[in-house]
Amino acid sequence: MINEFDTITAISTPPGEGAIGIVRLSGDDAITIADTLYQAGSKNLKDVPSHTIHYGHIRNPKTDEIIDEVMVTIMRAPKTFTKEDVVEINCHGGVVSVNRILQTILQNGARMAEPGEFTKRAFLNGRIDLSQAEAVMDLIRAKTDRAMDVALRQLDGDLSNLIRNIRQIILNTLAEVEVNIDYPEYDDVEEVTTKLLKEKTMEVQGHVEQLLHTAKQGKILREGLETAIIGRPNVGKSSLLNRLIREEKAIVTDIAGTTRDTIEEYVNVNGVPLKLVDTAGIRETDDIVEQIGVERSRKALMEADLILLLINQSETLAEEDKELLHLTQDMNRIILLNKSDLAPQVSVDELAEWSSPENVITTSMLEQTGLDQLEKQISEMFFAGETGEQDATYISNVRHIALLHEAQEALAEVISGIEMDMPVDLVQIDFTRAWELLGEITGDTVQDELLTQLFSQFCLGK
Repeated sequence: MINEFDTITAISTPPGEGAIGIVRLSGDDAITIADTLYQAGSKNLKDVPSHTIHYGHIRNPKTDEIIDEVMVTIMRAPKTFTKEDVVEINCHGGVVSVNRILQTILQNGARMAEPGEFTKRAFLNGRIDLSQAEAVMDLIRAKTDRAMDVALRQLDGDLSNLIRNIRQIILNTLAEVEVNIDYPEYDDVEEVTTKLLKEKTMEVQGHVEQLLHTAKQGKILREGLETAIIGRPNVGKSSLLNRLIREEKAIVTDIAGTTRDTIEEYVNVNGVPLKLVDTAGIRETDDIVEQIGVERSRKALMEADLILLLINQSETLAEEDKELLHLTQDMNRIILLNKSDLAPQVSVDELAEWSSPENVITTSMLEQTGLDQLEKQISEMFFAGETGEQDATYISNVRHIALLHEAQEALAEVISGIEMDMPVDLVQIDFTRAWELLGEITGDTVQDELLTQLFSQFCLGK
């Protein structure tokens, strides 16, 4: 059985070559183990002040072999990320160097950390709550500056403070209800208590609704918009992908069917991360490989949050164009009339049957025109032109969103019970349930199984 509070170690930098690699230790014996391996004259790491860094070498105490030249940082509890003693060994960033240091540490009393175990210890030791722990991974995975800002605000405790304030309203109300029932001051105590409970429930509903209002934008900032670039072959899909990511990622030729499979890339559009999927041209074909690509394109189309439909405006509308216009009519879609550098054969008016004019943009991938308008339109569609208020607290985590929806349902049951003249003590059950659900966001009422599942998604060394 794993002891949750023994000394753990892991490599905290990405695998591969780099200038510096970092091996981290945390636990009661972290400094003792590091001191056993450290060599720098007569210096003893157990005696140095906290939050200091020391030059020396790491050696294998069993063979006395020098492993690498290092800088060792000593941080003593409780002023560390885990609130335990923490040591970080900065060595040369080669694969061999960091792994040899890690293996030597493991041979001298530490054990390998599980994924996310450093952050889990920070949570268990009260350094951060669960929503802040989840923000750590959001910070690492952020794909735009705005997504990073949202994660930083959550890590700083903005969401935690909001949730705790809401829970405190519920707790205070429950306490007041209990006092009214046990020590009635009024003849109509039940009416007064019911009125109080209803008012406070509606107040809490408003706060929860306000948080859920940010969920759509928050989820986009966190995960990105699944964006499918579709159209019949040779209309400029791969060229659009290359222009947006500013790199020649996709092969572009005049030959129809060049793209045989879906190509995925992330791009930042006015602070909104787009997961671009360049699809194979959707058409009937006898080529078996291309058929597979077309099927994957149809799947990407069905799963997309946003459709960028390209039409070659230098040719009259083909049946494939009309089919795609009809197929995507009820989706979030922007139509790009591409190849505007050539004589036009399709006008915006011709597309009125399938789309309003504001969702049609004229572009030329050759001359790189219309892309600024496209980026502006995407921002308008999902953030009303802005990537949200700078000081807003966004809900972006799927788990948090689900818990808030459950809390809303419990609060709705409270209102329903009051309107049905149910006894106050029964109505209180749903109000208490809402308090517990909100507590799961911050980890105040969380179960061990959930903690294990959540932290298993973290990377090693974090």
